[in-house]
Amino acid sequence: MHIFVTGGAGYIGSHTVHELIDQGHRVTIFDNLLTGLRENIHPAATFIHGDILDDAGLRKALTAGDPVDAVFHFAAFKNAGESMLKPEKYSHTNINGSLVLLNACAELGISRFVFSSSSATYGEPQYLPMDEAHPQEPMSYYGFTKLEIERYLAWYSKLKGIRYAALRYFNAAGYDVKGRVKGKEMNPANLLPIVMEVANGTRAHLYVNGGDYPTRDGTCIRDYIHVNDLATAHVAALDYLVRTDRDLAVNLATGAGYSILEVLETARRVTGKPIPYTIVDRREGDPSEVYATTSQAFALLGWKAEHSDLETLLASMWTVYSKDEV
Repeated sequence: MHIFVTGGAGYIGSHTVHELIDQGHRVTIFDNLLTGLRENIHPAATFIHGDILDDAGLRKALTAGDPVDAVFHFAAFKNAGESMLKPEKYSHTNINGSLVLLNACAELGISRFVFSSSSATYGEPQYLPMDEAHPQEPMSYYGFTKLEIERYLAWYSKLKGIRYAALRYFNAAGYDVKGRVKGKEMNPANLLPIVMEVANGTRAHLYVNGGDYPTRDGTCIRDYIHVNDLATAHVAALDYLVRTDRDLAVNLATGAGYSILEVLETARRVTGKPIPYTIVDRREGDPSEVYATTSQAFALLGWKAEHSDLETLLASMWTVYSKDEV
């Protein structure tokens, strides 16, 4: 099939493009390269430089080659903290841009849509492990934008027959286990990339927000998922849409979690670096534990995480970050 991938030069998008091409699909990448990297573009993919907010340019790209069989939508801003300060930026790109894309799909008869959603749509955990029935009450404007797009997708499914898969990630991490994606994510805000930057010396110190949580070592626990596992889930979601002609919303996680201190201990072992840290005050809004059940993804997609143990996550990241060691 011919797959059109917005944000296909970005972190998760580029890994998914590799998986799509591995599975025999033809891929067109549509990316404005604000955060995506040319070096992460698969050589077998067709690349079109463009922005989802450019209606005419987007439609031209969607009709430039063979008919598009499905859209994979990754293009979005994703910094939850920034979204609370600049909601207009997140409204414009995440919501308006997605509607431009959805409208184009509806008018061009593209009826399969795989959406990069987020666990941020759930908000504060009301029970653990979190499942797909968990209330969706976002704590960040970023999470709100993802939830709104899920709601739009449900309406476009009813009204326009666009079948969709909304894949709710937890904490994406790692780099391609085959070493094909080497360009680092720009301006990372998540724990594991920051740990890698301290390890390679580009960042001097790690500050841990809170050491007195009711967890096994006092630091927050999070559910980390390897980006290669996310990529295989996207392709499995496409197969599900084709096979069943039904919509889908599932969690992508591991069902367990690692604490910050466990991440640090493993990172020191993997990198051989000291990785200094200091525990500082808690950050407002940080729950002590977040992890999810993925029974739905297994039941519906036959998917489970294969590369998401902490050792593999950190080792795959160190192959990329060690190249910039100072």
